[in-house]
Amino acid sequence: MYGRRQETAVLDELLSRARDGTGGALALWGEPGIGKSALLRYVHEQAADFLRLSYQATRPESDLDFAGLHGLLRPVTDRVESSVAGRAASLRDALGSNSGPVNRLLVGSAVLSLLGGLAEQQPVLVVVDDAQWLDQASALCLGIVARRVWVNPVVVVLADHSDPATRPWEGIPDLRVAGLTDESARQLLATVAPYTDGPTVQHMVEQSGGNPLALEELAVLEGVRDNAECRQDCGRRLVGPRLQRAFRAGIEALSPAAQLLTVLAAAEDHGDRLTVQRAGCASGADEAAWEEATNASLLHVAGNRVGFRHPIVGTAVYEGSGPAAQRRAHRILAAALPDDAENRAWHLAAAAHDRDEDVAMLLERSAERSRLRGDTTAAERALRRAAELSPAPLDASQRLAAAARVSWDSGRVATAECLLDDAQRLAPGAHIARRSRGLRGVIELARGMPELAHHYLITDMARVADPDTALELGTMAMRAGWSAGRSDLQARAAELSVGLDTANRAALPALLTWWSDDVPAAPAAAAVPDAEDMVARARTTMLGLLPPAPLGLAWGIDRPMGDALRRRIAYLRRTSEPARLAGALARTAMLDSFAGRWAEAESSATEGLGLAEDMGADHIASQCRNCLGWLAAARGDERLVAEVTARTLDTSLPQGVRALSAAAYWNRGMALLFHERPEDALEILIRLAEPGHDAAHSTYALLSALDTAEAAAHAGRHEIAEERVRALEAWARRTGAPWARTAAHIGRALLGGPRAEGAFRAALDVPDARSYPLLHARAQLFYGEWLRRDRRRTDARIQLAGAAAVFDRLGAAPLRRRAQREHDLTGPPGSRVSLDVREVNRLTAQEQRVARLAAEQLTNREIAAQLRISHRTVGHHLGNVFAKLGIAARTELSCAHVGCESG
Repeated sequence: MYGRRQETAVLDELLSRARDGTGGALALWGEPGIGKSALLRYVHEQAADFLRLSYQATRPESDLDFAGLHGLLRPVTDRVESSVAGRAASLRDALGSNSGPVNRLLVGSAVLSLLGGLAEQQPVLVVVDDAQWLDQASALCLGIVARRVWVNPVVVVLADHSDPATRPWEGIPDLRVAGLTDESARQLLATVAPYTDGPTVQHMVEQSGGNPLALEELAVLEGVRDNAECRQDCGRRLVGPRLQRAFRAGIEALSPAAQLLTVLAAAEDHGDRLTVQRAGCASGADEAAWEEATNASLLHVAGNRVGFRHPIVGTAVYEGSGPAAQRRAHRILAAALPDDAENRAWHLAAAAHDRDEDVAMLLERSAERSRLRGDTTAAERALRRAAELSPAPLDASQRLAAAARVSWDSGRVATAECLLDDAQRLAPGAHIARRSRGLRGVIELARGMPELAHHYLITDMARVADPDTALELGTMAMRAGWSAGRSDLQARAAELSVGLDTANRAALPALLTWWSDDVPAAPAAAAVPDAEDMVARARTTMLGLLPPAPLGLAWGIDRPMGDALRRRIAYLRRTSEPARLAGALARTAMLDSFAGRWAEAESSATEGLGLAEDMGADHIASQCRNCLGWLAAARGDERLVAEVTARTLDTSLPQGVRALSAAAYWNRGMALLFHERPEDALEILIRLAEPGHDAAHSTYALLSALDTAEAAAHAGRHEIAEERVRALEAWARRTGAPWARTAAHIGRALLGGPRAEGAFRAALDVPDARSYPLLHARAQLFYGEWLRRDRRRTDARIQLAGAAAVFDRLGAAPLRRRAQREHDLTGPPGSRVSLDVREVNRLTAQEQRVARLAAEQLTNREIAAQLRISHRTVGHHLGNVFAKLGIAARTELSCAHVGCESG
């Protein structure tokens, strides 16, 4: 009995009082299927120690006097003589044993005496279900009994559809049985349909209105539907056969005019009383019919609104009326509406029993108005119905293609694809690309198939009529080529885009430069571009022409791109376009991550991931996971990094989406680097620039170049560090992007030499460097470490304290610990404690071997000979040892507990 604690408590109290000698009665009432019968079964089961009399009234016997009483008392007719005494004759007359006249008052008194006599042996429970179908004589007698039963341990419980105040139960305590709460409805569904997915459960809860019978029947009906998205194909709730029969029984008792009125109200479906009234008057439904329908508690009128007590009642009325009555109602309603009324097309469509191009055109216009209002569900339904009514296959195919686009925009990806396939089967041709605006390629890109998407997109560029739509497809094709790491595909799409006759044609070549990530092979002679001018141009560029977020970041136009995306997100929330919203959130999340807005980035990525997963858009979902992985790496959450990157690579590697694979590799390498495992980090990060590798991608190779250079420098691979720093310097010269200039200076400083300090200072002095707080704080950290090793402790403390504060604000735990440790080592020599084993264990295995031998006073060449490495590599490892342990000479190694191997 889910969600019926209050009702069962009332019934339990009635039984408890009866056991103590006091009777009582209760009339349960509510709509069909609401759970009254379940409560009667409950009270019957709880009264195992009672004499139980039960009866379910039926409509066929409702005109037979005392039929109900006969069925109820049949088990105890042999006790009539002994229990009723002088009134036995009246009761026998009522039960058909005698043929004399019947006095209903005497019969009621006799039944009361019979129940009282039976209760002398044990308490009595009387249960009557569907009491609305009791014959009038039995109902009046039971009313007499129920109002007087309190003197004996007798409990009478009745179940009726209507308010007892309008029935023979007036004066009897009553309890209206309302619908289940959403939580109770979910609990019931978990029992009757335990394997139903979450969205389907939510849909059934909403559709049922808390009606338990409706829930059970929906569980059966939903089980035969193709997929969850198809639930939105139907504009009405689903009602099962049992619920239909329950409601139809009450409707069929009305006059024909009142019945027509209820069907008109159900078919109108918007609650417009004036429309229903005009339609009813034209069909002979007068005021008397209105009064009859409202008195029967079927229709409820309030001002200019008319409706049913619950939408599921209206559905039962409509579905139970039959196809002919439904079409008639819709024809009447269409005739009652002006020609330009929004709903007229729908009523004409519902009344049609054959293909009709005129009605199909009306629906298509209605769909366009719905789309402009942002009601994509109504637009899709109108286009699908228009396709069904289209006599020509070509017209039907075009309307299905348009419906597919609307479905995609509203986030129903599977439905969009099904509609696109249906359009193709009906009439293949270029019209499908025109009406769907190149949807096939859009879907493949969202699914994570960039090369296939590119093929469809550039093919459909020539098929769409509008140059701006063709340009949109062209930029998406460039995005697909970039995602696949295929510069040739990017170039082909760019070439086609530049040739389009659009308003931006003259500016396109310059704008499309932002889609390139080629690093110049040699230093350019030209001056560094004006970053402010580039940002200004980006602010006036349409969002669709701006490159993917990683490229926008690489070019230094991330701030205007982020501003445009945030405006776009606000618009997409208002227009309910989840597909576009998910993509915008993923792009914003990456830009916010670099800008230090980590909470906002996490929120956007999480929301975008939920939307993308709901739609089955794997590509966008992986973008969001990569953003979450980047944040996890910076925060030191290695478990989450491993989890999200594994999910990404499971799909991106087989599908050849190198951009996603590269981002996942970067996240893994960054996590290892920040946990001071440079050799392991380098093994991963170098793959981003390795030709032919599945994770090789030039944009991500650039963005991760500083991390690769740092890992290589600590691992003694100076040639790799040098190569990555040169790439950064070349990119900084080409773009003037603040992050690139900062990273290039940091990388040059990490390589050491006499210009190291100048490079550190140059990195910190780059205009707008603080717009990338993690990068700027890392510059402070590296500079502070360099100053400490140069024994300039005061200067080092300033840089390290600043870095630690930023890392702490961001939540970059590994870097904060590193900065704090370095800061502690800058204290006065007497204040520094000796090193413990944990500090020594921060050294790599090879660094510990080198340190152990150096502590034994071996020279670099002697250590190199024992370990079979070069003496230069020994020097590099010792430099790392000194930096990590905060010492400056070999003599201090003997105090650092490195005299033996750890382990």
